[in-house]
Amino acid sequence: MARARRAALRLRSLLSVLRKDSMWTSLGPNSCHSLFLLCVLVAPLSSAAFSHADPDRGLAKRQVSTTPPLPAFQAPEPLAVFQVQDPILIPTATEPGCVHTQLLMEHEFDFSYGNPFVGNYVPPPCEFNRVIMNFTVTSKGVQYDRLGLMFLGDIEVFRTSTAEPTSDGIVWTYIKEMDQYESLWKTEQKIIFDLGNLIDSTYTAPFNTLLTATFFTIPNTKPAAHQILPISLRASADNRPSQFSLPADNASVSYRVPQNAERAFISIMACGQAAEEFWYTNVQNSQVNTFADEIGELGGYSPFREVELFIDGQIAGAFVPPTVIFTGGIVPGLWSPIVGLDAFDLTETEIDVTPWLPLLCDGDSHTFEIRVAGLDDDGLGKASLSKNAGSSWIVTGKIFLFLGPQGSVTSGPPPRIDACPPEIIVTSQLTTNSTGANETLRYVTSYHRSISVSSMIKTSKGTSFPASWKQDFSYTNTNNISSQGFTQHLVQITKGTDESSTGYINGYEHHLDVLTTFSTTPPKTISIDGTVSRDVIIHALTGPSIFPSPLQQFEYDPGPPNPRSFYLYARPGRQDPYPVTIPPTLPNFRGGYRWTGQAGSASYFKSPTERSSTGETEQVFHLKGWQRRDEPNDGTELYETLVQAKDRSLTVQSESLIGQPVGAQRAVSALGSGGMSSGRKEQSARSSVREILGRGPG
Repeated sequence: MARARRAALRLRSLLSVLRKDSMWTSLGPNSCHSLFLLCVLVAPLSSAAFSHADPDRGLAKRQVSTTPPLPAFQAPEPLAVFQVQDPILIPTATEPGCVHTQLLMEHEFDFSYGNPFVGNYVPPPCEFNRVIMNFTVTSKGVQYDRLGLMFLGDIEVFRTSTAEPTSDGIVWTYIKEMDQYESLWKTEQKIIFDLGNLIDSTYTAPFNTLLTATFFTIPNTKPAAHQILPISLRASADNRPSQFSLPADNASVSYRVPQNAERAFISIMACGQAAEEFWYTNVQNSQVNTFADEIGELGGYSPFREVELFIDGQIAGAFVPPTVIFTGGIVPGLWSPIVGLDAFDLTETEIDVTPWLPLLCDGDSHTFEIRVAGLDDDGLGKASLSKNAGSSWIVTGKIFLFLGPQGSVTSGPPPRIDACPPEIIVTSQLTTNSTGANETLRYVTSYHRSISVSSMIKTSKGTSFPASWKQDFSYTNTNNISSQGFTQHLVQITKGTDESSTGYINGYEHHLDVLTTFSTTPPKTISIDGTVSRDVIIHALTGPSIFPSPLQQFEYDPGPPNPRSFYLYARPGRQDPYPVTIPPTLPNFRGGYRWTGQAGSASYFKSPTERSSTGETEQVFHLKGWQRRDEPNDGTELYETLVQAKDRSLTVQSESLIGQPVGAQRAVSALGSGGMSSGRKEQSARSSVREILGRGPG
């Protein structure tokens, strides 16, 4: 543990420099149900998942088994890649009711552009209030990292990305809480899973996927939304996925909201693809040709992006999208076997729109629109929000509605909106060398915004209550491009607080530090070196959220004399569950603190005869619960882990649950040699500098 603390301190120190530089039935005696719950969540792939699967195979099947299937691979074993995530705790005994697993999808995505998986879901034949989804994937060969989107009907419920496969194969499993969509799981649904892939003589790897959901019952769950409406293309009737692509699409829908709605929230998923994947490295529009002769045109609209929600044309909320580095980005050697933050489960942001209900419940149709903006500058040091950004931003939204009694009408005065124009500051400095050519470009982008919406909600019961939503966030990006565009160092900090009158508070900080340099020499030889340091801190997570809280798992209490016994899932580099017991003295927490940080360095080399990549990455994860807002950093440590990876070999330095070690320090070798390593002629799908870094030739 001392070693773990020293490593964590090293990472904290590195991240502190970044900040300084810039601105997760009671079953009685029938114990086989507990064994069943253990087996279905591990859910290793069957051998069929590694072959060409029938697209219709396994649709709407209910699979119940107490015997885990045989391992699919004998030799060589694929490299297990993973995302460090919140722990998933499953009670060894649940409330009377449902314990049921169901196969949602077993499918091979090969040449799948414009050809999503389409299947049918039928609810289990029993009552449930908790849903855990298991997504397991294998791949072998050469392939890009791909974006995957899962829809229930027109509603996106899961967004993920794939790891880049290797010649010996990779495998990963991601386990996700899905109770927030309870109203959808209770009815028949069309499942659409869009994972666009390409197979040809160069890109040889399909993605073999297995998706299951396990339904069961626990006490004291928080209420789920009664109705969920999509903000999407609503294309499921044509067996198509429903994501918008901005700016090509108009991400707008209109609805007559049920007049008995008493609480309402909107969540938004947004990530940049293609030219917008590396948006945080971009320059102002006036600077895109600064190094055109040396490395080509740079991305524009500034390194700032804002995702905005409008209701009837009025601003209802906004946020800076999280920076997602996919497994082929920056330097591929950074992301195996540990993938980047949120790469397997892209996060979404929630906005409380309850203050809008007096307007939305008037019986008329109202519009809900999502926009993505960058900055337009005049070349003279002034900038303003742009009407759009580059292509392509993949966005969807959901409206979560909590309803009152049938026939009731919610009313009240119209919402009061306080949203001053954002504060934007842009500065830049360009230097030239002795020949007069542009040598360095240093530019700083700062942004601050506050939004407040409030109203008084009157229900049919005769009760009234104030409703409000407040956001305040700031952003600073300091970028330095030198060596005529061949080196770039950026430091980005995003801080903010979202606060609802329901008691929900989300205080967050995102830090990102990226240094990259590349060189090119004839014929077609490139080398890339890069370091990445980043963390995500949620320091004031409290109050009711529409999404499952990692804290709620620790509050499950079966009551005396039953022990608080669980299986722990989602451990780094492990798919098997680990039995744990939660002490009965653990308090009920008012809020949580979550900090995860990564730091790593890697190199990439490509010539006509050789491709190689080496890298090492360290990640630390802490989850704490607190009882007072003035002690979030000093709360009760609930889960922590420290993992280190070097050239695709993994060492779990520490892992503990409520202060108790979970297993011992362990090393996991790079099974099957696990892909690109020094001297191996491994293929990487991203082969140009521009594809890997977002700038340079290619």
